[in-house]
Amino acid sequence: MPRTEDLLRELAPQVLGAVVRRYGHFDTAEDATQEALLAAATQWPRDGVPDNPRGWLVTVASRRLTDLLRAEQARRRREDTVARWELPAERLAPPADRESAPADADDTLILLFLCCHPSLSPASQIALTLRAVAGLTTAEIARAFLVPEATMTRRVTRAKQAIRDSGSAFAMPADRASRLGAVLHVLYLVFNEGYAATSGPDLHRVELSAEAIRLTRLVHRALPEDDPLAGEVAGLLALMLLTDARRPARTGPGGELVPMAEQDRGRWDAGAIAEGIALITAALPRGTTGPYQLQAAIAAVHDEAPSAEETDWRQIVALYELLMRLTDSPVVALNHAVAVAMARGPEEGLALLDRVDEDGGLAADHRPLAVRAHLLERSGDLEGAHRAYLVAAERAMSLPQRRYLNGRATRLTTEKGSARPDSAGV
Repeated sequence: MPRTEDLLRELAPQVLGAVVRRYGHFDTAEDATQEALLAAATQWPRDGVPDNPRGWLVTVASRRLTDLLRAEQARRRREDTVARWELPAERLAPPADRESAPADADDTLILLFLCCHPSLSPASQIALTLRAVAGLTTAEIARAFLVPEATMTRRVTRAKQAIRDSGSAFAMPADRASRLGAVLHVLYLVFNEGYAATSGPDLHRVELSAEAIRLTRLVHRALPEDDPLAGEVAGLLALMLLTDARRPARTGPGGELVPMAEQDRGRWDAGAIAEGIALITAALPRGTTGPYQLQAAIAAVHDEAPSAEETDWRQIVALYELLMRLTDSPVVALNHAVAVAMARGPEEGLALLDRVDEDGGLAADHRPLAVRAHLLERSGDLEGAHRAYLVAAERAMSLPQRRYLNGRATRLTTEKGSARPDSAGV
């Protein structure tokens, strides 16, 4: 039996989807669902989890939604002196066309596409997905976006308002194909935030990466094999599985970061690796190869290497060069520089890193400096590496990342000191 917290996180989008399907009112339904989840978090640990927890939550949320709608009706009556506005009775009960779905249907996929409505900006799509589908609090989303909670509250509220104003029915949209790219991008970003949190005390946010994998599986199952984007959906799922497979070895006993070259590969999830490789192997020969498939292929090369020393860096360089033809992402250019350094030497990698710096897309990010520090260390410039590690640590928002980078700088200081004649006792 999962913990109450985990069960509620899993059920939250299903309950919200069921309530929106029955009653509409996306924004009010979200409030009602949150109140039902709060009631469950209070009552279930004391009274026990009901036999049908999803049904319990839907019932409580539906009752609360009815209360909220009636309260809204009463408020408008008081404000409207002519008292002409009436809440249609059918809005207090599920309309016939909204009862077509089975009571136990999982509407999470519909909810995901609704959150990626084309009227919303990418930032709003991500924020609303994290709130409504992944079940994060507004405060948690604000931390992930590095913005004040009040700012994120306004963003989520505006997004819900835009969904309501669009008049979209709660059903899989007719323009599903045009929204699918946005859906995949949102899932990719949610996974990345879970696998490598941008801020906070922990390196991972497992609930985020797990939810992204779950939702991507739903999209993958729902998409016909002959769909033009089926290969990219499979590629994204493979990428997530192949990357998440390394998570058990990414941290030490104290939560400290362990770089890939030093990880115990015996702790990698062999089942996830096998599934990811099977997915990408089947997807690559079909149709046009997209960026998620190429990233998955790169992850597969890493995961199939018996050791860090046996990694086929030349193949990884070739895959990154294909990927760079499809995207101008500075992160891809940064990873390409790392791969070139590993395949051809740190000097060539540093030359490419200079171009990344000139682009300016990652000017405030700690990663280019962390890469520069590593390549300078490999080239023998310990002074330059020490300085770069320290500045990278200052820029890092994640506490494990900061500790790792400061630790590398401290180790270099020790190595430089031990190499001096007076320190060596010569």
